[in-house]
Amino acid sequence: MKLRDYQNRAIDQLYDWFREHDAGNPCLVLPTGAGKSLIIASLIHNALQQWPETRVLMLTHVKELIEQNAEKMRSVWPNAPMGIYSASLGQKVLYESITFAGIQSIHKKARLLGHVDLIFIDECHMVSHSQQGQYRAFIKDLQAINPHIRVVGLTATPYRLGHGMIHEGDDVLFNDLIEPVTIEELVAAGYLAPLSSKHTSTEIDVSSVGKRGGEFIAGQLEQAVDNDDTTARIVTETLQRASDCRSLLFFCTGVSHAEHMADELNRRGVSADVITGATPPGKRKNLIEQFRAGTLRALTNCDVLTTGFDAPNIDCLVMARPTMSPGLYVQMAGRGMRLKQHASKCLVLDFAGNVAMHGPITAVAPPSQVKKGTGEAPTKTCPQCAEIVSAGTMKCPTCGYQWEKEEKEKLAYLRDDDIMGIKPTEMTVSGWQWRKHISRASGNEMLLVRYYGGLTTHVDEYLQVLMDGDMGRRHRKIVADLMAKSIAPTLPLDLDEAAAMLNTCAPPSHILYKREGKYFNIKERLFS
Repeated sequence: MKLRDYQNRAIDQLYDWFREHDAGNPCLVLPTGAGKSLIIASLIHNALQQWPETRVLMLTHVKELIEQNAEKMRSVWPNAPMGIYSASLGQKVLYESITFAGIQSIHKKARLLGHVDLIFIDECHMVSHSQQGQYRAFIKDLQAINPHIRVVGLTATPYRLGHGMIHEGDDVLFNDLIEPVTIEELVAAGYLAPLSSKHTSTEIDVSSVGKRGGEFIAGQLEQAVDNDDTTARIVTETLQRASDCRSLLFFCTGVSHAEHMADELNRRGVSADVITGATPPGKRKNLIEQFRAGTLRALTNCDVLTTGFDAPNIDCLVMARPTMSPGLYVQMAGRGMRLKQHASKCLVLDFAGNVAMHGPITAVAPPSQVKKGTGEAPTKTCPQCAEIVSAGTMKCPTCGYQWEKEEKEKLAYLRDDDIMGIKPTEMTVSGWQWRKHISRASGNEMLLVRYYGGLTTHVDEYLQVLMDGDMGRRHRKIVADLMAKSIAPTLPLDLDEAAAMLNTCAPPSHILYKREGKYFNIKERLFS
């Protein structure tokens, strides 16, 4: 099975990381739909071809992911020496070189499993920061058998609510992130379908709902949202706006809410059913198969059809629940990004204000960076077609509606906030200035370049060229490429010297950039 360029790049970057680090564990960050199962299978196949005595363990917490990963392994390597250990799948094989396992089933079986060289953890953002969690306790038991065991995490959302980035802080399992491809790149290459978010006239009121651990209190949330009037209005508006959509996936606040939503859909003549954590495995599988086949138009769920659920035909996502978790928000949105034969994109109807809260899925801030805002929401709604766009947008991408210049000036300071983000801003560069910068927060030294777009306009870029890992490599390559355009093709170790040399180089004629929070992300540098 041929790998895509970015999939090969992911494998190469992981091997590079291990060559550069004698200890530690990296996390491979891959957007939903990037082909994570194929990358894992190719990595394992490659590892055992080179080192046949290697024992590999693939861990996850979702039965569907165990099946998906094992099936992909078999398709890549039909004769792979593999077994599955999962009570929910009715298999308990521990003696093969490759084991696919559910953490709930295997976490007390380290002694039976024995020596393991390499662990992959799928959806590794689920690993608790606490040493007492199942994953951490199990890995500790395996380390007692093999102190040199290495762990590779895989996730689309490398952060946890209440903790921030999974590789930052004390006593973390993962030390670095490897990010070989972005959502934007996958959409641009035609590997993922874009999302289109629409403003809804029905809005869920959660002003009375308390928060615990950074998230809405589940019982209070369901009580506030699960009422006949709100459910009826959500269904009415959904059927109006999604009249041409074939497959509707609803995210609800609780079991009762999901059941009531399905009841209301069926009452309106829409074939719908509900899946919850209590749905028997056989029935759950049957409902998902019906949904994928199109014989069931709508599925409602509560906290189960996010991770590990794949139905490419979904062309409408209905967010009937709010969440403070950016990870859950991205996981929900990701269910609609698989390519579909009948539609070019997926409609997102956000009745809960998640898009306005978290911003574009291409630039979601991790939990520790989310700030409580008191100003205007950084989005606006097209008065002609109701498309939700970034506040600074002047022309609606859907219908072509033009906003007046005064409105642009009024909203220019607001953060880009449509669900996919907007195209980068282009700036003509009149000059640049390089200097060494020391972070007040971390004390890390880096290079800072300020691109000038006139007397009053500038864009700052921070390049952490001394950092280990993938980010450091990327930033060093950027600087090396810029220096290659001058008489100095190598990067000096002294940042003051590097800045002085770069200040002698000609700047790009234009840059393309996006604003992400208070920082700028330079997407492209154009030289005349």
